[in-house]
Amino acid sequence: MIDAHVHLWQLGRNDCSWPGADLPAIHRDYGLDDLLAQLDANKVDAAILVQSQESDVDTHWLLSLAAETDRIAGVIGWVDLTGDVAARVAAMQVAGPLVGIRPMMQGRTPDCFDDPELAPGFAALARHGLVLDALVRPQHLVSLARLARRQPDLSIIIDHAAKPLVGDAIPADWRAAMADLAACPNVACKLSGLLTELAPGAGEGAAAPFIAELVPLFGPDRLLWGSDWPVLTLASDYAAWLDLARTSLPVTAHRAIFADNAARLYRVTQGAAA
Repeated sequence: MIDAHVHLWQLGRNDCSWPGADLPAIHRDYGLDDLLAQLDANKVDAAILVQSQESDVDTHWLLSLAAETDRIAGVIGWVDLTGDVAARVAAMQVAGPLVGIRPMMQGRTPDCFDDPELAPGFAALARHGLVLDALVRPQHLVSLARLARRQPDLSIIIDHAAKPLVGDAIPADWRAAMADLAACPNVACKLSGLLTELAPGAGEGAAAPFIAELVPLFGPDRLLWGSDWPVLTLASDYAAWLDLARTSLPVTAHRAIFADNAARLYRVTQGAAA
């Protein structure tokens, strides 16, 4: 098993400015020992470590953690896409197993992926074989689809299924936009973060129909499972989310969604994730 989405941070260090005191449940340090305990308790072999700060310093710290254990299969970092992206990601790749870049786009304008200043940065990611992890909301999906078609050599993974409001009804605009993106062979979707998007009063089971919508759209070969731990703990716990995902997905797709797809799309070896 590979958990395709976990975070670690040290408050006040490595340019860490989030989470703040307004999120007391996760307003503390989370280190490598904390992560390994979660992986051990849930029989997960390895994880993809994802940035949580808009900072090169944070990314280099995550890469240093990856050097301490082969149970971090790869790191998704951050880089300023308007800067000298090629040089900066090349330096990061030397420092450790950088497998992707995640710009924090969820708070930007809906058409943010159309910004011409970002185009050279996206092209540089493709040349360096790095995945674009898309931290977005539903309003960004149309723009993201345009990028996917402009840059077919860029592998894109949508984080947290684009953070739809998870309630009693499937939003029609979200489903339509996700279907459009699923038509792009270079786009995959991460099953993560859904429980922290629950509508007021909705139970955890409300996430199951959203998972069911995504399976026929992306198929078993372009879906990945991630815990989004420790952010997950704002709404649930690791074991409960893992169990819900397992029971919501076809058993025949488990090996792909819980292990093989992450290894293939992030280009990590099965040996490093064993």
